[in-house]
Amino acid sequence: MFVFWGEGCPHCDEQKPFLRELEQRYPELEIREFEVFRTDAHHQLFIALSVAHGIEPGSVPTAFVGGGAWVGDGPQIRREMEATIRQEIADLGDSGEQPGPADPVPAEHENDNEIDIPLIGTVDLGVQPLVVTTLLVAFIDGLNPCSLWVLTLLLGLVIHSGSRGRIALVGITFLTTTALIYGAFIAGVFSVLSYILYLTWVQWLVAVFALTFGLVNIKDYFWFRAGPSFTIADSQKPGIYQGIRRLLNPQLTGFGLVFATLVMASGIALVELPCTAGFPVIWSGIVAERGVTGITFLMLLGVYLLIYLLIELVVFFTALVTLRMGKFQESHGRNLKLIGGMIMVALALVLVIDPKLMNDVGATLMLFVGAIVLALLIMAVHQRVSAQPGG
Repeated sequence: MFVFWGEGCPHCDEQKPFLRELEQRYPELEIREFEVFRTDAHHQLFIALSVAHGIEPGSVPTAFVGGGAWVGDGPQIRREMEATIRQEIADLGDSGEQPGPADPVPAEHENDNEIDIPLIGTVDLGVQPLVVTTLLVAFIDGLNPCSLWVLTLLLGLVIHSGSRGRIALVGITFLTTTALIYGAFIAGVFSVLSYILYLTWVQWLVAVFALTFGLVNIKDYFWFRAGPSFTIADSQKPGIYQGIRRLLNPQLTGFGLVFATLVMASGIALVELPCTAGFPVIWSGIVAERGVTGITFLMLLGVYLLIYLLIELVVFFTALVTLRMGKFQESHGRNLKLIGGMIMVALALVLVIDPKLMNDVGATLMLFVGAIVLALLIMAVHQRVSAQPGG
């Protein structure tokens, strides 16, 4: 088994006790470890093995054994590695060779996290916390006041046409375009963090980023637009209004309408990024810290985008069915900013104090529920104080 690690990589340090356990349980196993941060002596071997196994060299820890490759560390990765080792030893015995006796796998190392569900199959409870975190973060991210303001403004104007077909064409094109651009942005952030998150200062930078975004959003609840603010600037709104009004041109139909909506949605998505970048960076850091790669990341990203769009899909289909659209008020945006800001601050503190809390479903739920409840209490107190004379 070849293991490539780096000095100062926290995931590598966490994995080392597990590697020592593997050596004790399987005398037939020889683990060769290579440090790749302080020296480049092993880079060529690292690159050659990565290319042979069809992965990108760079992230550590990376382990190769039995024709498989694993990047990062985590319960699922450890189970897969150990299962491969056991299978390799069993195959070696079947081939007629006489390996030394292997210690039986202790009961505590059996995979008790897998359950069989009819019609669904085997579900690994060990990876559920990351799915839960993705669902929660994406849902709160979907309550973004910037994107909701643009969508309600867009549909509100298009509704004046009275055509459900026009609303459907504009809405679907707009949501699809923004989702693709947002997904590309998140994938880009993740690809960067997955390579450099082993550096302690980068983890602190993500936490500081989350804390800054959170505090600015909380500030916006009390003093909207006073000082720094992650909102769509007033100077950019006339361009957005003008772009949306072009869609009301009755001569603009079919492909022309789709193209005009696509161009407008692309521009708006780029304008919105400073307003929406907070949660994607936090989520990408959490996922990268868990060592998730490849198809697993793409599946989680798909879940993130679907949940992120859930609120906007509800708004869209409501407008499509009723041909009515309520106005998105500034007070709505301020309330959403407070909730999002409280959750960002809570996540920032967890990233600094104990990131492993995010691996616990109960702790994750308590974190989000606690932040939301606290935000609601602040709203109630603030509204009561504001309602008093001189408040």
